Order: sequence, then C-alpha cells, then structure tokens
Amino acid sequence: MVGAGPNGLTAAVTLARAGRSVLVLEAADTIGGGARSGALTLPGFTHDLCSSVHPLGATSPVFTRLPLAEHGLRWRHADVPLAHPLDGGRAAVLHRSLPATADGLSADGPAWTRLMGPLVRAWDDVTAHLEHPVRLPRHPVALGRSGLRALRSAGGLAGGAFDDEPARALFAGLAGHAVLPFDVAGTAGFGLVLAGGAHTVGWPLAEGGSQAIVDALAAHLRALGGSVQTGHAVRRLADVPPCRATLFDVSPRQLLAIAGDRLSGPYRRALGRFHHGPGVCKVDWALDGPVPWTAAACRGAGTVHVGGHLEEIAAAEEAVGRGEHPERPFVLVVQASVADPTRAPAGQHTLWAYCHVPNGSTVDVTERIERQIERFAPGFRDRVLARVTRTAADMEGDNANYIGGDIAGGAHTLRQIAARPAPRLRPHRTSNPALLLCSASTPPGAGVHGLCGYHAARSALTGVLR
Repeated sequence: MVGAGPNGLTAAVTLARAGRSVLVLEAADTIGGGARSGALTLPGFTHDLCSSVHPLGATSPVFTRLPLAEHGLRWRHADVPLAHPLDGGRAAVLHRSLPATADGLSADGPAWTRLMGPLVRAWDDVTAHLEHPVRLPRHPVALGRSGLRALRSAGGLAGGAFDDEPARALFAGLAGHAVLPFDVAGTAGFGLVLAGGAHTVGWPLAEGGSQAIVDALAAHLRALGGSVQTGHAVRRLADVPPCRATLFDVSPRQLLAIAGDRLSGPYRRALGRFHHGPGVCKVDWALDGPVPWTAAACRGAGTVHVGGHLEEIAAAEEAVGRGEHPERPFVLVVQASVADPTRAPAGQHTLWAYCHVPNGSTVDVTERIERQIERFAPGFRDRVLARVTRTAADMEGDNANYIGGDIAGGAHTLRQIAARPAPRLRPHRTSNPALLLCSASTPPGAGVHGLCGYHAARSALTGVLR
C-alpha cells in the first residue's frame, strides 16, 4: 500500500481482515494524509491540517463495522451542524432535526421539507449505495426523485425552490462544497447530500483532531498483523518491495510518475485527461475566546458558512472558475473547539477556515478571509493570538495528493464523477492487474470515509489476490 491516508489505511485494513499480509508505505513522517492534526500555532492548540468535519465518516458503512472506538475514536457534535450568517444579525441554521430546520426558514420551511424529506427517508439507501453501487434501493421512488434533483445546477435548484434569502443562502453554502460555478449541472447534488447527512447523522468532528481517525485505523491494522512504515517515499515501483499487488492512495498524476511504464497507452492517456479543480487557501487561528458572531445561532455551530446571500456566493465561485481571486470569497469556517474542548486551552478556541482560489495559486488571501468573518463577527481580529496560512501551492507541498491545492482529488464535473479517474467498469483497477488506485480520485470521491480504499481492496481480492 502506497500512502497512509484514510483510504490507504482502510484498504490495508480490508486486506488484512481478509488474511493478506500488508505493508503500508508513507512518504511523510506521520500518517494521515488529509486527516492529520498538529500544533500549528501555539502550544496547547490542536489544529486539523486539512479535513475537519466528517458527516460521511460517522455514517461510513466501512468505518461503522470496524472497532475504531476500541482504538480511541470518539465523535463529537456541536449544538448545531451548520449556521449561515446573513447581514443584519440574522442566520439560517441547519439543525439535525429536519422539522427544526424548516421551522427556522419560515415561509420556505415547507419547500425545505419537500426537498429534503425524500432524501432523509432514503438515507439508508444512500449509504448502502456507497458500499454496494449496484444493489437495488429500498426506497427507489424517493431516491430517484432526489437523484434527479441532484443533477440540476445549484443556482437553478435554489432559485426555483425557495423564495426567501435565508433558505436560498443556506442551500448555496452547502452547494459551494462542489467547488464549481453554480450554473454547472450536478452542483445541486452536493447541497442535497450534505444537508441529508446533517439531518440524519449530523456533522461530527473526531475528538482530539482528525488524526484520531487514521490513528485508530492504523492501530486496528497493526492488531491484524499489518505494518506501517513512515518516511518511505515511493517515486518508482522499484521503491516497493516484491508483492502480489500494489494499491496507490495517490493522485492519477503521481501514479503516472511512479508506474506509467507499467500501464497501457490508452490508460495512460485517460489518466492524463483527468483534471483538477480549484485549490484552497486555508487559515488556522488560535483565539483567546469564542468568535464574536453577531447572530447568536452561529456561536454554537460546528461549521459556519460565510459568504452572504446566494448571488454573492455564486459570484465568488464563478470568479474562481474564471481563474480570479474574489474580493468577497465564500469562506468555510470550522469552530472545532466549540464541539471538542480538547482542541484548545480552557476558555480559548481554535478556528479553521478556507476559501476557494485558482488551482496552483500562491496568493495569500488571509486579509480577504478575515474581512468576511469580521463582517459577521465584528471584533474577531481582536481575538486572534496567532495564525498560520497555507496557500494553494503550500497545500500541495504539504500533501502531494492535493494537486494545485485541490483537496477533492479532482474536479467534480459530472463526467469525472461518472468516470473517476477513467471510464472503466472497475474504476479502481488500472490496465495492470497488479496495480490499483484507491485515492479520492476514484469512486465515491472526496471525504474521510475510507470507501475508495475499501472498494480498491475488494477489487484486488476478487482479482489479482483471489
């Protein structure tokens, strides 16, 4: 196994549970990939280096079958999963309760219920599909209705379904996770899935940091007899000891660099056509107290979407799509210490945020991010004890899978969701039976859920390791 991120470790665990001998090779000195945590700012403050909130992790059909709690993994929930501040001291709030969310959206409450109700009722089908894509759903009508809506553009769905600013903004912030302009087909699906996850399992964080997820996976792997070796970079196949199969938790570009000469010409060309989306500029803060949000609902939220109304968020994402750095970016904020007090000294807090920027950007947009937060939380800058900023280029330097700062493993276009990373019936298998790909650049895509690794391991067990 090349790469000790969540997918690589999940693949390793899946193979070890099937009785195979497994060695994980990780180039960095610590495991985790996109789920690492560390002391970025000041002593006593624990920050997530990338991923922080894990709605798909808590409901992952793979993680829920593993004894990760026995190895220290604990999920922590804030009072509410998400708040979206608006000008004038208001906020739209996404509660775990669907009725409570609808009640807070006033006239658009019935529309929110009509939109989200079928998906919430069919959520077990969603999670089952992630593990068994060809299994017949238990709620085919509800799932089919939500699926058709998911194919729409975020702007079209939000603009057509809701009349008032709070509901339109709430959905826009959710759809912003697609990292695409809002007129692109399929962007509505991100809003639907993220809201559905909030209404069913919430948006939890791992106690002590996202590192706890990968540490638990690694501990379980070792208990099964597997091994993890850090500080071992794999730049070519000769860096891998003799084995029957090699699984790569890397980007398609890295796979080509490492093993391109062992792959067929058509498959190499298909990987070469795979493209990455925008990057992110990320800032972590150590604060001497909570963020002074004007809207009280934001103070107890684990995640806060900062960007204003639908049209403003859409304009920011469209600007990024044109290769620009918007003056008023859409900012995704996580208040980890609100849900998990172990992240900071008593009375103090950590804060994590990023905005989308053009792929490969070296521009530090900290000032723009802080202006957006200050807009809805006057006095925020007065709480800052220390900050650390990572540009999109820095993000790739920290994690080679983040090409140009793209933390999603590839652009979320419909084509690349349907054929990720290349058009194949078994997408985790390459043209070489002994080489498989298991990163977020394979189905079902980004998120700390381990399913990319699980599917690659199952494909190896029914193929070269049969």
